Amino acid sequence: MKPLITAAELLALYQSNSTFILLDVRASADARKQYADLHLRGAVWVSLEEELSEKSENAAHGGRHPLPSRTRFTTLLGKLGISPETHVVVYDDKNCANAASRCWWMLRAVGHTQVQALDGGIQAALAAGVPADAVPVVPGQEVVYDAASWLLPMKTMDEVAHAASDAEHIVVDVRDRERFLGIHEPIDLIAGHIPGAVNIPFVENLNEQGLFRSPEELRVKYSEAFTSVPLENVIVHCGSGVTACHTLLAIAHAGLEIPALYVGSWSEWSRNPREIATGEEV
Repeated sequence: MKPLITAAELLALYQSNSTFILLDVRASADARKQYADLHLRGAVWVSLEEELSEKSENAAHGGRHPLPSRTRFTTLLGKLGISPETHVVVYDDKNCANAASRCWWMLRAVGHTQVQALDGGIQAALAAGVPADAVPVVPGQEVVYDAASWLLPMKTMDEVAHAASDAEHIVVDVRDRERFLGIHEPIDLIAGHIPGAVNIPFVENLNEQGLFRSPEELRVKYSEAFTSVPLENVIVHCGSGVTACHTLLAIAHAGLEIPALYVGSWSEWSRNPREIATGEEV
């Protein structure tokens, strides 16, 4: 199944009465109210903070959005009525740059292949005439979702530190350029980046309309960026392991192997006694 679904394709699913489960994973401060006011018809709201992340008292251990346990996540899927065969569509309001890509990656990471992220998010869906309402949605019949482990690669802070200084690896920081250079840091405590990391902002995955670039464009972009190492030696991170998944989604959309995710990302690295770089590296 393609990683992305267009708004027109989603509308066609509604019109054909296809069976699928739609997850609204908008994650702004008032996302729950936004969902209550208006959501795509039939969508269930899932919380980034409470369900797609493990609450942490100290972001120095796992970052601001550490993964929940695999068991906790599969229990959530079961409560939502999602089985391994269920077609799942996820959307947010940030061009998949927020929780939609994270949710997509987590489903793929437990082996779920029937999952797609909505290209352009709720804005594109509403513009295309996808039905929306404010009717609360109660998940369907609970099922048991069995997954033995996380299947997609992840790296620890120590592994990232080693990779960043190794010419056989590439560590990619997908935050915006000013955050990478240390010019400003609106979220975490210290500005800068992991020494040796390269900056490929996730917004470059999108075209002028806020939709993902074509698979061909993205394949060229990332094949050129990673030409010196195999994809299994690429590690992607961001501020807290959420928007990094946007780039992992883009790479999958390009038809390439999904690289490793550093979940803790800058929020973990910058809270530990690790070297920090600013500006352009020579």
